[in-house]
Amino acid sequence: MANASRTWESIILPVQRRLANPIARRLAPHLRGEAVLETIGRTSGLPRPTPVGGRLDGNTFWIVSEFGRRSHYVRNLAVNPQVRVQLAGVWRTGVAVILDDDDPRARLKQLPRINSALVRLVGTDLLTIRVDLAPAPD
Repeated sequence: MANASRTWESIILPVQRRLANPIARRLAPHLRGEAVLETIGRTSGLPRPTPVGGRLDGNTFWIVSEFGRRSHYVRNLAVNPQVRVQLAGVWRTGVAVILDDDDPRARLKQLPRINSALVRLVGTDLLTIRVDLAPAPD
């Protein structure tokens, strides 16, 4: 099963990186349930924007990663949990927390339907991320 997962990822990841992500980075700030998560590269030290789907609940933003700790943005925030999230065109700072004990499939039921369906379809190692955001500017 692990080899099948890796094979699936080797097909999906290039499509996401070269086609879907560049488009989604531009559209995400304007779509409900979509956001841009900016981490700091663990080796480069440069900002790394990644389009993500999730749900804002007060000052908490919930994400489920398709590929768990193999996702580059998850690797980045594991090293430096200080992140920024762009929601509805507004950047907010926050601290990301990897929740190994959370049930990502149950969490997906609380997130936007279309994004959750895509995550379930392509995901091989689901992992919940909670981002504790600074209060929204007035």
